[in-house]
Amino acid sequence: MRRHRLHIPDLLLSFTAVLCLFVGGACAPTPPTFHAEQIPRTLSEWGQLRLEGGALVPAPTVEPYDLNLALFSDYAHKLRTVWIAGDEPARYRDVETFDFPVGTVITKTFYYPKAESGGVLRTHATAALDVPLDQHLLLETRVLVRREQGWISLPYVWNEDQTEAALEVIGASFELQMTDADGRTTDFEYIVPDANQCAGCHVTNQTTKELRPIGPRARHLHRETVYADGPENQLRRWVRLGLLDAVPDAPPQTARWDGDMSTLPAAGSAELEAIARGYLDVNCAHCHNRVGPADTSALFLEPETPSESFGLGRCKPPVAAGRGTGDRLYAIHPGRADESILTYRMRETDPSIAMPELGRSTTHAEGVELMSRWINSLAGDC
Repeated sequence: MRRHRLHIPDLLLSFTAVLCLFVGGACAPTPPTFHAEQIPRTLSEWGQLRLEGGALVPAPTVEPYDLNLALFSDYAHKLRTVWIAGDEPARYRDVETFDFPVGTVITKTFYYPKAESGGVLRTHATAALDVPLDQHLLLETRVLVRREQGWISLPYVWNEDQTEAALEVIGASFELQMTDADGRTTDFEYIVPDANQCAGCHVTNQTTKELRPIGPRARHLHRETVYADGPENQLRRWVRLGLLDAVPDAPPQTARWDGDMSTLPAAGSAELEAIARGYLDVNCAHCHNRVGPADTSALFLEPETPSESFGLGRCKPPVAAGRGTGDRLYAIHPGRADESILTYRMRETDPSIAMPELGRSTTHAEGVELMSRWINSLAGDC
């Protein structure tokens, strides 16, 4: 299932396990730790996550969180956490990512529900506060750390025993078989990006070249989540816990959608457009914005772009898409989703054509259907 390479981190993990047994039992968990300079070879050295009671759980004082609408990653589920060393909270921003202080550690663990066949299940992602290991397969945990010099991104890959994750700066891959709700199976390669590829997505401004988190923004976090102690708005919880300095009375909010087609609003409704625009924001706008890596495309998919504008792609010819056009003339052809470049590139899995360029080997069928319904409901023609 996994393309295995014998490397130094594996040897370190084996040595650590032997040492713990030799000294008389399991090692005590590392408390949440900020490493200001060195790069830990194992995930456990950060102390952000623990294996307790047969589940992967956030360590005490490490806060799990979820987004209203998440980036598609081959149907993987994600456990997200944030922790800040010291007492300085993040500074609220209405549009951009919060201004997190030095000492912030953000993690995102990718996992799948297990199938009885031994593969993984294709299901809608739901908010997670922990990951029971008897039901799920852990693949990778990505760590974003705010140091004095700025953010760094580190990918950690879980071992086959599901006991530890090792740093893999060159990435990794897993050969998986996915089973959908109808029992149909698909073989695919799940790819863990290398450190440079992580930076490629998280550098959202081509001028500053600054690596930053993407998800922790007011509009994505403004939602109610059910915690062990009851439901609470995430933003206000962050303020209460000292993770965030303040929240306005009416913060922006991305429409919520987990990929369940049965919950999509009617075509032509404002609610459907809000979900479609949120999907473009989360999946595309980190590149397709006015200062991002795809700024020369003149296709700007952030929520500030007016719906009727040329910049959103309505009747917009491609600048230099090459094979990526699929012989289609416009990014978005109102009323004609099948003739739109946007849905064509979302459907494709060829790396030279697919959009987004990184982070998926499969097609998000529900995402394509969402965008198709929205585009087909748009009035006008080119």
